[in-house]
Amino acid sequence: MPVHRADVAIVGAGILGLAHAYKFARKGRPVVVFERNGKAEGASIRNFGMIWPIGQAAGATHELALRSREIWLDVLHCAQLPYLATGSLHVTYRDDEAAVAREFSEIGPAHGYRCQWLSADAVLSRSQAVRPQGLLGGLWSALEFTVDARSILAKLPHFLAEQMGVQFRYGCPVRSVALPRIEAGEEQWEVDQAIICSGHDFETLFPSLLRATGLTRCKLQMMRTLPQPDGWRLGPSLAAGLTLRFYPAFEICSSLPALKQRITAETPEYDRWGIHLLVSQTEQGELTLGDSHEYGETIDIFDKAAIDRLILDYLGTFLKAPSLDVAQHWHGIYAKHPTQPFVSLSPEPGVRIVTATGGSGMTLSFGIAEQTVSQMEI
Repeated sequence: MPVHRADVAIVGAGILGLAHAYKFARKGRPVVVFERNGKAEGASIRNFGMIWPIGQAAGATHELALRSREIWLDVLHCAQLPYLATGSLHVTYRDDEAAVAREFSEIGPAHGYRCQWLSADAVLSRSQAVRPQGLLGGLWSALEFTVDARSILAKLPHFLAEQMGVQFRYGCPVRSVALPRIEAGEEQWEVDQAIICSGHDFETLFPSLLRATGLTRCKLQMMRTLPQPDGWRLGPSLAAGLTLRFYPAFEICSSLPALKQRITAETPEYDRWGIHLLVSQTEQGELTLGDSHEYGETIDIFDKAAIDRLILDYLGTFLKAPSLDVAQHWHGIYAKHPTQPFVSLSPEPGVRIVTATGGSGMTLSFGIAEQTVSQMEI
């Protein structure tokens, strides 16, 4: 059996794996990417496509998100791939929601967040999709943008292959990593370094090490509508009051506990299923809606109609769209660490496991990859 050669092997062709392939290839390193499936099928294509710095925890994680955003824009420009620079709006309809959003607009800039409070009229001037009844105002940020995750994960590998020489092996699961040797499918490879970005697969490579970290899995239910009528655009990606109690960025607000307590008391079912609401739009006009969060090592493969109903019911309190006819239902699964924004492990010299971006993989991937490459070159 012939032995193939590359400098760097990437395990997993999700966005985290592609980001690492890009950063190593930019350094002139010959790279091969292995993907067990015929195409990327995991969390990287089952999300909103949002690059979402506004939600990341203040400090190092938010700074990492901002750097990742810069690299994203460079990649999209070089690869001539489309994106929607819409920004984001967190709309508020209750006094406690407005209190959190206002407080964040006042203290957030000192933590590096570029955002501002908008009056109800100003919100409505930015988005025709927001319900005006009872609207108190909203938190605006211009930095967030959206890509079509399914399209990007299909097209970015072609750019990496054609313009940067990255080799791809789809339908080629990696069975063993013992540098310099890698066994993948029916192939043997010799590499100097290996980056394992295999998402929520904790069982195939270095399972004992991954099990000891306390990693778990998260299942989220999502939906996508039929395309909206020609000419109707969502505008900024939308979030609302439930989201303020979900993303770690808002933990800096002293007004947040009161909001959390009210939600728990009034609508415990949203806490039970970890539901908050985000809405983004694809270039084709479809609206992506969701989501929920069910945690545990074992994932229920059956989706719950009651969760979808809760999502759609809450959506109707702030979204005004021509059509909410749902064309697709699905669930995604991602790896999550109980305290860290992501996990980076070195099980042996030259090998790095990078996973557990906890639902922020689209936002953080390129920044994480830059850190990995820098650390492994030392």
